[in-house]
Amino acid sequence: MVSFAERMLDELSSGQLEAAKKSFASALRYDDDDTIYSLAEELYGLGFSNQAQRAYKKLLAKYPDEDQLRTSLADIAIDEDDTDQALMYLSEISEDSTAYIESLLVAADLYQSEGLVEAAEGKLLAAYQQDSEEPIIQFALAEFYFATAKYQVAIPYYRQLIKNGERYFSGLDIVSRIGVAYALVGNFDNALGYLEQIKDADMTPDVRFQLGLTYATNPENQQKAIKTFTELREIDSSYAGLYEPLAQLYLNTHEPKKALVTYQEGIAVDPFNAKFYQEGAKIAAELDENEQANALYKEGLENNPADSILVTSYSDFLVKTGNDIDNINLLNDFFDNDDTDVNPQLYWNLAQSYTALEDFEMATKYWRAALPFFMDQPDFLKPAYYYFRGEGERELALQALQQYVKLVPEDYDMVATLQDEF
Repeated sequence: MVSFAERMLDELSSGQLEAAKKSFASALRYDDDDTIYSLAEELYGLGFSNQAQRAYKKLLAKYPDEDQLRTSLADIAIDEDDTDQALMYLSEISEDSTAYIESLLVAADLYQSEGLVEAAEGKLLAAYQQDSEEPIIQFALAEFYFATAKYQVAIPYYRQLIKNGERYFSGLDIVSRIGVAYALVGNFDNALGYLEQIKDADMTPDVRFQLGLTYATNPENQQKAIKTFTELREIDSSYAGLYEPLAQLYLNTHEPKKALVTYQEGIAVDPFNAKFYQEGAKIAAELDENEQANALYKEGLENNPADSILVTSYSDFLVKTGNDIDNINLLNDFFDNDDTDVNPQLYWNLAQSYTALEDFEMATKYWRAALPFFMDQPDFLKPAYYYFRGEGERELALQALQQYVKLVPEDYDMVATLQDEF
C-alpha cells in the first residue's frame, strides 16, 4: 500500500500542490514515524522547509531524546535566519549525546554565517577533538580555513582526507583543493604536483584559472600558461579574470597585438574594468595605433568617469601626442567632478599643455602646483627650471636647478649653469 508520504511526493513532482497539502496532513496523522522522518528529509532536500519543520517537530514531541531532530530543526532555523531559535535547539544537546558532534558542526556553520569566525573555529576544533578521524569534520575544518584564507592551515586537513582515501568529498575534488591552496600560499612547485593530476574533464574553471596562474610564475612554463588560459576562454569566455594574465603573458612573449586583442575581448566581457581599457590603450599607443588608443581611453572613461588612474593615463597619452586642448578639457572636467586628492602628475600635465599653448598664466599656476611633488624627479626639475627662468621666476628657477644638480651631479652643463647664473 502506498503511504501518504509517497503520495505527497508524487503529487509534488506533478505540480498538484493542493492535493499534496492534504496528503501531507494525512501523512503526519497516519504514516509511521520512520516514514514521517524520511518524508521530512525529502522535503527539506526539496526546499519545503516549513513542511519539513512541522514533521520534525511532530517527531521531536514524541521522541524528546532524539537530538538528531534538533540538529535538523536548527539547520532549518539557520536557513530562515532565525539565529536565536537555532541556538536554542543546539543548546539542548548535551556533550554525551550521539548528535553532539553534528550539533557542533551546525553551530560552526551558524557562527560562520554570522561572521563570528573565532566562534566557528572553536566549534570545529571541539568537534575534531571529539573525533579526529571523522572525514566530515576534517572536511569542515579544511573548508573553513580555505574560506578564511588560511590556506596553509587548511592543507593538512585536506591531506588527511586524501590519506584516508577520500579523493572526492561533497562533490569536491580534494586534490584540486590542495593544489589551489598551495598556489595561493606561493608554493607553486607543490601546487603543480597536485593540479596536474586533475583530469581535463574534472577541471573546473576556477581550478583551470589557478593552474594557468601557477604556470605563469615560471618563465619556462609561459606557453603552458597561455594554452591553459586559452582553453579556459574556449570553455567559458565570460570568465573575466583570465584576460588580464593572458594579455600579460602575450606581452612577456613579445606578442603585443595578441595582448591588445585579449584586452579588447576582456572589455566585451567586463566593460566596467578600467584596467582593461588602460592597458589596452597603452599597448595600442606603443604600436603607434593612436586612434585606437584614443578610442579605448574615451570608451573607458565613459564607463569609469571617476577612475583617477585611467584619467592620468589618458592625460599622459594626450600630452605625449600633443593633444593639449583635449588634455586641458579632460582634466578641467575631472577636477570639477573629483572630490578626492588629485594626482600631482595631472598638475604637471596641465603645466605642459598650457605651456605648449602659450597660456603662461595658467602654465605658471600648474608648474608651481607641481613643483613640491616632484623634487626627486630630474625629468621634471630640468624643464621646470627652464620654464621658471623663461618667465622670470628666479627663486623657483633656482630651487628647481639646485635640486636637479643635487640629483644629477654628472650633468656638468647644468652644474655650470648654476655656478654662472646664481
